[in-house]
Amino acid sequence: MKKIVGIAILIITSSYSYSQQIPQYSQYLRNQFMVNPAAAGVYGFTDVTISGRLQWQGFTNAPMSSYASICAPISKAQKVKYNPSLRMSTGPVLSPEVETGKLKHAIGGQLATDEYGAFRKVSFSGTYAIHLPLDKAHKYNLSFGAKLGMTNNAFLQDRAVVLNPTTDGTYVEVIKNQANQNTMNIGSGLYLYSSKLFLGISADQLTRDMVSFGASTANFDSRIHTYITAGFKVIDKPTFTLTPSVLVKYMASAPLSIEGSVQAVFGNRFWTAVSYRNTDAIVAALGLTISNKFKFGYSYDYSVSKMKNYANGSHELVLGIMLGRTVSTSSIPSL
Repeated sequence: MKKIVGIAILIITSSYSYSQQIPQYSQYLRNQFMVNPAAAGVYGFTDVTISGRLQWQGFTNAPMSSYASICAPISKAQKVKYNPSLRMSTGPVLSPEVETGKLKHAIGGQLATDEYGAFRKVSFSGTYAIHLPLDKAHKYNLSFGAKLGMTNNAFLQDRAVVLNPTTDGTYVEVIKNQANQNTMNIGSGLYLYSSKLFLGISADQLTRDMVSFGASTANFDSRIHTYITAGFKVIDKPTFTLTPSVLVKYMASAPLSIEGSVQAVFGNRFWTAVSYRNTDAIVAALGLTISNKFKFGYSYDYSVSKMKNYANGSHELVLGIMLGRTVSTSSIPSL
């Protein structure tokens, strides 16, 4: 019985690593910087976000991922005064809104980890983006962003489930070739946005494993990932907004992933969303802008694939800090 379970785990983790080399983010709407470097600096403050995700609960060594990101418009970042207390802001609490209407530059950084079965991936990168106003009414901006970083792919021998480790050719070859690879990673993207809509396209792992570091000869077969995001506020009232959106992900030799979402914001503070990821999961999410400095979100993925017969759903928690954010009286909605 243990052998059968072991074989099943190997099949599942191998399939996972082949079809999803970059971690899944169910709350992409709340931090599009993680799927498009051009989204760095869309807000007028320094946006710091940390997240943790537990996938397919019930499996031993089930996929786990986490990330920390920071991005800010450079001009705003230079004016921010350090406040070690990070006191809870007073006055009306509003959800963050994008800032358009002027030329701005932005910088950012990401650190992400992803573990799935006997594999681990750690990546870090730095990002630069430029935002250009498109109209005299200052409603639309178009940004271009690029990121440069490095990724470490590792095979965790102590987590591998192998029936015959001395005679399994693939296993022996992986161990022999030092299964730990460092590669350079380049990504880029375009992002059109206003207070009511967004449209983005981006690509990651553009250099694949073209530039590698270290003595490893292992091949983790990095693939280019392409993302398309789009959304529009069909209802935009002072105390209620409704935004349908879509995320399309493509990787060569893998099924096309399409995720449709609807997000509602109540009272400029509370939000909830529901998503459907084709042949994968239904996602329910909710969150709160705690103050004008802090925000959080939680989501649960209910699997609709064959995985639902073997594992529980996936949990994702996101926490954010908005440094240097100011809320003027003119931004307070009138009822």
